[in-house]
Amino acid sequence: MSPRKAVVAALAAALLAGHGVAAQAATTAPQTQTTATPAPARDRAAAATITWSLVRASNPTEDQRSAYDLITRAMNAAVARYNNLSDLGKTLTVRYEPGVPTADGNINGTIRFGSNRSYMNERTALHEISHTIGVGTSSGWSRLGGSGTWTGGQATALVRQYDGSGAKISTGGGHFWPYGLNYDNEWSATAADRHVHIVAAMVRDGL
Repeated sequence: MSPRKAVVAALAAALLAGHGVAAQAATTAPQTQTTATPAPARDRAAAATITWSLVRASNPTEDQRSAYDLITRAMNAAVARYNNLSDLGKTLTVRYEPGVPTADGNINGTIRFGSNRSYMNERTALHEISHTIGVGTSSGWSRLGGSGTWTGGQATALVRQYDGSGAKISTGGGHFWPYGLNYDNEWSATAADRHVHIVAAMVRDGL
């Protein structure tokens, strides 16, 4: 082989060897796995922030202990339902005050239960939570419910979805119906769920 041909052959071999190394590096380099960021769950309600605490005597009587147990069960159930079905927020302080005839709720976040055990249930707790949120207690309530019929569009549309195109939410005495859970004979799991949804819709209306 001539010296010129020998140089050309050597250059070709070097180029082929270089290409092979590069190709091998490309095929053996670790692959980085990328995970797509999940899309936000837009259909899921934002986390609710209703919390509550019970004011207890330091040395409770038997009557107080009994009331505390019933109130705790009622409030736990009601707050769980609100938190599962809405994004409403409130910090509640609950008291047992035997002199209260039934139970009451204030927009300042206070709920009081009287000594009558028949009111220490989830129905009452849901109803009183609605008062702390503004039902019957806020300026929005007076503006939108003062005529005897709720005029807010979202809650009205919801009750029509439940009960037909002619349905309306009646108001009076700081309460609403249907689904206001004003009496025990209004109770059902469906009515309780609808109560929460309507209160949340009232808040969106401007309650």
